[in-house]
Amino acid sequence: MSTLPDSSKSQLNNGKEKIPERYQDIVDEFKTCIDDLENLVKHAASLTGDELAQARVMINQRINRAKKFIASASETALQQANKAATSTNEYVHEKPWTVIGTSAVVSFVLGVLLAHHDQKSTR
Repeated sequence: MSTLPDSSKSQLNNGKEKIPERYQDIVDEFKTCIDDLENLVKHAASLTGDELAQARVMINQRINRAKKFIASASETALQQANKAATSTNEYVHEKPWTVIGTSAVVSFVLGVLLAHHDQKSTR
C-alpha cells in the first residue's frame, strides 16, 4: 500500500512513461543522422568545388540538428529525473519512519538471503 500523494504518483508515472519514449526518440534520431551522413559521404566522393562545399554545409547542418534534438531529449529526461527526486525527497521528509522501517526490513531480508547463500556455497 503506497502512501504517496496522488499528485506525486501521477508525476512519477508520467516520468516513467516518458523516459523510454525519449530514449527511443534519441536512438531513432541517432540512426537517422548516421544514415543521412553516410548518404552524404557517399555522394560527396564524386563532388568537386562548390558541390563539395555544399555537401560540407549539409553535413554540418545535419549534425547540428541532431545535437539540438539530443540536447532537448536529454533536458526532458533530466526534468523527469528531477521531478522523481523531488517527489522522493518530499515523501522521505513527510514519512521518515516509514522509509526507515522499510529500509530496515529490506536490509534484514537481504542479509538473511545473503547469509543463507554463503552457507550453501561453503558446503
